[in-house]
Amino acid sequence: MILRRLLFFSGGVLIIFLAMYSWNQRTQILDNVATEVGLELTGALLMPVRSLQSAGEDIWNRYFDLVDVRQDNERLQKKVKELEALLLASGEERAELKRLRALLKLPVDASWRPLGARVLSGRIGPNAVLDSITINRGYTTGGRPGTPLVTHMGLVGRVLKASAHSSIALLLTDPGSRIAIFSQNERASGILTGMGAMQELEVNFMQRDVTLRPGEILITSGLDGKYPKGIPAARVVSAAPSDYTQFLAVRAEPLVDLRHLEEVLLLEPTGLPASPPDDAPPAEIVGPPAPRRAQP
Repeated sequence: MILRRLLFFSGGVLIIFLAMYSWNQRTQILDNVATEVGLELTGALLMPVRSLQSAGEDIWNRYFDLVDVRQDNERLQKKVKELEALLLASGEERAELKRLRALLKLPVDASWRPLGARVLSGRIGPNAVLDSITINRGYTTGGRPGTPLVTHMGLVGRVLKASAHSSIALLLTDPGSRIAIFSQNERASGILTGMGAMQELEVNFMQRDVTLRPGEILITSGLDGKYPKGIPAARVVSAAPSDYTQFLAVRAEPLVDLRHLEEVLLLEPTGLPASPPDDAPPAEIVGPPAPRRAQP
């Protein structure tokens, strides 16, 4: 009698399991719930740890290190960032003298709203196979899937998955990353493709007759609808005609040090018209200048 009840109970449990498994295979509801809960728990655990770590580092650096040296270092770092911003602006201004200025204009003040975010961790958990980072903004705080990430140096990637207050961002070096780009000087189009962590980027579908030199900056074209136009994304490392296709074989490197990110900016679409008023010049994100060649 007990064995029969046990068999009936086991059979019932098996039927319920199979039914829920089949239902989840069709709807993916249980997988999505598990992913969101996992992201939320990960963010909730990582944020206090990073806060304690930052507090400890601040105490050590500010009270046990040389305070005057620390202040001078912070002042110099701020000055360096200001000079880098001036270099970025002056480099693109020189490039605009050779190209149609109207093609490079990107209104980021009206149609895109920048939001600061802190990087909580690199690749962890079930998303460790992706070249990604975890940030402290979710879909309730501006980190919706598809939102672009940048720094003052250039493009970082875009949000892939999000919970309420945390999200995972796919870096531009991930093999699943595809970004429509222009070359800064020639205005030649192509697709910037990730090749994996610590690997160079690849540019596909760039015509063979384009003159592309090492050091030239690649900027987002905006043609894929994923990123604003004009964000600096990568620097050309090498370019030569391909032996296997009718296109150029182009290798590039990111402008941003993706292994040491601490803060990023999210560009959240505001839904406002992209064009600013006629009496105000449109704002634009500009790329860094190409490195100077050594004088013979």
